[in-house]
Amino acid sequence: MQIINADSMQVYRGMDIGTAKPGRDVLKCLPHRLLDIVDPNQQFNAGEFTRHADRLIPEISRKGGIPLIAGGAAYYLRCFMYGLPAAPAGSTRVRRELKELLKSRGLSYLREELHRVDPATAAALDARDSYRIVRALEVYRTAGKPLSAYPVPREMRKGYSFLCIGLERQREDLYRRIEERVDRMFTLGLADEVRNLISRGYTADDPGMKGIGYREFFEMRKGYLNSGGLKALIKTNSRRYAKRQMTFFRSIPGVRWYTPEQAGEIENCIGKFWKSRQEGRGSGAGQPT
Repeated sequence: MQIINADSMQVYRGMDIGTAKPGRDVLKCLPHRLLDIVDPNQQFNAGEFTRHADRLIPEISRKGGIPLIAGGAAYYLRCFMYGLPAAPAGSTRVRRELKELLKSRGLSYLREELHRVDPATAAALDARDSYRIVRALEVYRTAGKPLSAYPVPREMRKGYSFLCIGLERQREDLYRRIEERVDRMFTLGLADEVRNLISRGYTADDPGMKGIGYREFFEMRKGYLNSGGLKALIKTNSRRYAKRQMTFFRSIPGVRWYTPEQAGEIENCIGKFWKSRQEGRGSGAGQPT
């Protein structure tokens, strides 16, 4: 089995503690792909993830491995399974104008414009996600239609057979684990990791530095937070993100939900699925994943 990482932040180099990347001991016994493939100042999106996954899955399968896509970016998984929305191509000129507005007027100005022209998309986006806010406005200004007007594919992509497994916990347990994880991140040296990234020239405007556990440090640098408030804000933002992601995951059809304590049942489910796919290859079954 090989893991194809679908976490939107673990793709970034030098961002290990705040993204909870697997340690060397885990990687030795369970290979992970798509870790540490771009620098924090590079954009990585669902389209690029899909292209990488389309390349890796046949490669892993040909060698007799089981490709398992895992991670926290529900949007990446949805786009990989169903395809990307049929939005129009971008405009370099419009994008440049919007980025100039972002620098001169700030993100709140662009958010207000997006709320006016495309309230559905504005409500679905993270208020700090400047990349997707700019993209949504770019679509509107280029095509004259809001991004939300473009249909999201409803049928799974051809060529694959999917087994979708979701892990769920009681909300109290999930939130407790989030708090413990944030505390552990600081113990492991998150502050030093962020300090090192900043010393290398990365700023709050870089895509990687907008992730939870990193962006909050820039609020502290502005004098808005003390160290205690910093940790509390990361915990709050993490809980809110987890809630949004669970809502998104539950909107994906056909997911089989288990608790982490049901490891045996999950293993049996994967084994049966893989066996059926292997047996069905001769009859034209799609690539399993």
